[in-house]
Amino acid sequence: MDFNDTSEEAAYRKEVRAWLKANAPRTKGARDGGLEDPVSMDDSRAWQRKKAEAGYACITWPKAWGGGGGAAWQSVIFGQEEAAFQTPANPFAIGLGMCVPTVMTVGNEADKQRFVRPAVLGEEIWCQLFSEPSGGSDAAAARTRAVKDGDDWVINGQKVWTSGAHFSDFGLLLARTDPDVPKHKGLTMFWIDMKASGVEVRPIHQMSGASNFNEVYFTDLRVKDSQRVGAVGEGWRVALVTLMNERLSVGGGGGGSNYRRLLALAGDIQTLTGLGVKDAALREKIAEWYVQAEGLKYTTFRTMTALSRGQTPGPESSIGKVVSATLMQDMANTALELEDQFGIISDPANAPLAGGFQTALMNAPGLRIAGGTDEILRNIIAERVLGLPQDVRLDKDVAFKDIPTGR
Repeated sequence: MDFNDTSEEAAYRKEVRAWLKANAPRTKGARDGGLEDPVSMDDSRAWQRKKAEAGYACITWPKAWGGGGGAAWQSVIFGQEEAAFQTPANPFAIGLGMCVPTVMTVGNEADKQRFVRPAVLGEEIWCQLFSEPSGGSDAAAARTRAVKDGDDWVINGQKVWTSGAHFSDFGLLLARTDPDVPKHKGLTMFWIDMKASGVEVRPIHQMSGASNFNEVYFTDLRVKDSQRVGAVGEGWRVALVTLMNERLSVGGGGGGSNYRRLLALAGDIQTLTGLGVKDAALREKIAEWYVQAEGLKYTTFRTMTALSRGQTPGPESSIGKVVSATLMQDMANTALELEDQFGIISDPANAPLAGGFQTALMNAPGLRIAGGTDEILRNIIAERVLGLPQDVRLDKDVAFKDIPTGR
């Protein structure tokens, strides 16, 4: 593993840093729930288009589709450098990180020509319609039905926890088309128009005060067979493409530098026993988080090294997500305890460090679920990295309609 940029990488990093310094908008940064403000959405679209026109949006995608035609390591470097700027919120992450790559991989040529470029330019936003109330973390337990009717499919059912559905133009929907076969074999993927008749989006009010997640109901929604992504009954294979992209997108960050913010807070706040940073137990915790953050950083370096050599990264994204989500939650809890009674103040104008730890505490539980729960990701690491036996699946060869529902 090489911790240093090659001469080519260093030159590219210098180029990116100069472009960002000249072009990054002077914004106060993404606010939780800020995308519900039309001005914030306009800022996000403008920044996405500016990046696309400069070749910095979807760097690894072909230029013919609006991408940069570059290498994976260039995308990693741009992401690292952009993180140093307070750019607008990113409502395009799910579409460009999960949904549109699935269309590019599995979709027909007409769909690729229709959807890829507008998404890169920030003209259209996508959401992912997988999770259901009765499915928990089991995406293959989908009960939303799609029934063939001539050249159309008629869809009825419900999805939940759909991020950004209330401002999305299109969605990638996993539906059950055959209940007479085992659950993984009876699914089919479709793209849908989120503004179509038969689609109802109900935002969910979160404890943070935002409404980023949604319930989505389908009532006799009619879609053309041409809106199918992949073959009938092959929806789970298509979903795996989406889920692999999702875990790389969610877990590829790191977020390990937050221990520095906690260190700054501890050096500026008085407790009953004196300055917070002098507390031995707190210092021990910060040291522990430093070690974890460094581990995340070097795991990211492993990914960069593999990309630089033209190799496919291993399970780093699953490892990164398991560690970073828990790390965020632990640090936020400790920070609010350190703030004592002032920890209940979440107003950025009055809370220490602009209420960053309050926001992190509210967001951390969702991050531990999004992109696969901690338990699922630990199973992936156990089975695919450590080679441990798979979990016993009693429903593996049972037709979906015959699986007990607990009623």
